[in-house]
Amino acid sequence: MADADSAPDERLRRGAAAFSRWRRSRPFWGGLLVIFGAAVILLSERGPLPLIVHIGLQGLAGYLVPVVMLLAGLLLLFHPAQRIFYSLIAVIFSLGSWITSNLGGFFIGMLLGVVGGSLAFAWVVRDGGDEASGGVKPRPLSSTTLELIWGREPGAPIGEAAQGETDDRGQAKGEPDEVY
Repeated sequence: MADADSAPDERLRRGAAAFSRWRRSRPFWGGLLVIFGAAVILLSERGPLPLIVHIGLQGLAGYLVPVVMLLAGLLLLFHPAQRIFYSLIAVIFSLGSWITSNLGGFFIGMLLGVVGGSLAFAWVVRDGGDEASGGVKPRPLSSTTLELIWGREPGAPIGEAAQGETDDRGQAKGEPDEVY
């Protein structure tokens, strides 16, 4: 009898752990705030006539802007690889709702969209780095393009040029120009 009672608890714990892993692998709170902002703006469009301040360009843009915001919020949750693009779209359309959709859902929807898009833009994946960095592993700073411009071999350590190699100006190869 004890095994029958513990089975639902174990399934609930595993489900909560799986949701927690899923939530941490994407800009969850940013996407959720964008979705809430879009919902507030859509609800402000359905208000009674004395409540409506501005319906927008023939009414179509008033509904189109929050629908695009809603899609951006959903895509932030379900396709986080393109979070930069979706978060920029969310912020731009949130600001655009000021003109098209009752002052951005009476400021509330617009602010939720801007804050959510900003959170999603700033979100980074935590790879389980060391404690000092807060769990975030720094990415290596290497750019094949800059290495080719500076005349170094790709992958060569920064600041080390081959001994005695100079370019046509007499500078050691691989050193950036000085800016005054």
